Amino acid sequence: MKADPRFLSSPKSFWALVRTLSQHLGYTERGRRGEEGQVAIHSVAAQARALFELGLNPEAVLTKLGPTAEGLKLEAYFRYRAEVLNGYVQPLLMDKEDVRPLFEKHFARLNPTCPIPMNKQKNDKRAPAFLTGLVNMLVQEATGDLPCNYDPRELTTFTRDGVPVRTLARRVDGAFPSAVNPIALWEIKEYYYTTTFGSRVADGVYETLLDGLELQEMERNEGISAMHYLFVDSRFTWWKCGRSYLCRLIDMLNMGCATEVIFGREVLDRIPELGAEWARVYRGRFGTG
Repeated sequence: MKADPRFLSSPKSFWALVRTLSQHLGYTERGRRGEEGQVAIHSVAAQARALFELGLNPEAVLTKLGPTAEGLKLEAYFRYRAEVLNGYVQPLLMDKEDVRPLFEKHFARLNPTCPIPMNKQKNDKRAPAFLTGLVNMLVQEATGDLPCNYDPRELTTFTRDGVPVRTLARRVDGAFPSAVNPIALWEIKEYYYTTTFGSRVADGVYETLLDGLELQEMERNEGISAMHYLFVDSRFTWWKCGRSYLCRLIDMLNMGCATEVIFGREVLDRIPELGAEWARVYRGRFGTG
């Protein structure tokens, strides 16, 4: 999914309020016993109460004359975030029992030559990395015989006149057509075998945020850009255990730190479209085809 244009141009002060209010009021509602809570919507009144409780100025969102423009925009954002996560993202997320047959179906259909890595589990949990395999196969199908680096073992570098202008701090999971001057780069966060929402999963969110901030700075100061994607899956990990981090992903997306975040089975529809777009950009840049 892409960001909502209503919020993309918001200043950093807006996102400071989003984070402060989310932390104090909570990202999710408390579900009834045995039920999962939904992502919460914070009204202007709740925002004002939270700011007062934190010793901050509630008139940023609510005055004697009524809600401020900022308060109304925040309420609209919290409503949007809740609706897309509760209604759109949740049904897209898969667990290993769901993704395995999809992987096997597309593997049989495509007979891919791209890398299909194994997961890092042991014994009976050892299996292909299902989401990574799906991403790689579908990217190969969509881009055909164009070059693609499905496992960059080097830092992503952007150059001008053969000289590095920026080199990202981290390696990414994929780059098209290569890790040098990529048109598109991506991270994949699949956690089908986790039993809790641990620090490793949380770190994955912040790693992608770092990449996005570096790419934003490069575009702003050097006029060089690349499309930046995050693929995530595991309903148990992200929805049952980590809904607050799904909220952070939506925040990150609307801060402009990712071109898209693609959830679970959404890869089946989006990668064919994205790969076709990348291929058009490649042929325009390199004059092939």
